[in-house]
Amino acid sequence: MRRFRYQQILRRKTERMLLIRLGVARGPLLCAFAVIAASIADARRADSANGAVPVTPAPKNAPFPVFDVPSTGVQFQTGDTWTQGGQTFRLYAVQSCIRGTTFTNAAGIKRDCGEASIAYFAALIKDAKLRCTALAPSGSVTFAVCAAHIGGQTLDLGTILITQGFAFAATDPRGKPVNFQYAVAEGDAQKNRRGLWASPDLPHPSAILRSAYQKAH
Repeated sequence: MRRFRYQQILRRKTERMLLIRLGVARGPLLCAFAVIAASIADARRADSANGAVPVTPAPKNAPFPVFDVPSTGVQFQTGDTWTQGGQTFRLYAVQSCIRGTTFTNAAGIKRDCGEASIAYFAALIKDAKLRCTALAPSGSVTFAVCAAHIGGQTLDLGTILITQGFAFAATDPRGKPVNFQYAVAEGDAQKNRRGLWASPDLPHPSAILRSAYQKAH
């Protein structure tokens, strides 16, 4: 038991050190709830004003599978994609920073943007109890939406990541957001320079992917 407890403490210290080395602040999750809740309210009002409809598909015949994300034994491919139990999942309508792209942190040091997204995602999974709903497979990856439970609070995982500035609203090749509420949350993070938005040279992943698509077509 003592050895297990020691491993947990060591893992959490390692995650905090990685966030510090990358030069980004995680901040207490509970303190962020008010900001995120306000962003969600703004997004819903904007949705209503624009006549938008929910982007999550409704089940046709049977409920979608629901599963929990364990706090250990998870492998992270990116800041929006992970593998557990031999199955790979990706957050629906969320785009993390791309590995290999760099940003300048508060100390003026160049760091890998994709690694910063992963570090925040991993730390969040350790702090929150996640319950997800699998939506649809795409090749070897299954898209999912997840809720984060911390204390008595429950919030959408994608909204947390985007509002805190460590992920972005995924877009189609024309630049249209897949989920309009996520786009509003991203705008709020950018305006308040949260997370990676504090960098003067943020390599926005959606812009990079859109440019690559346009060059290929």
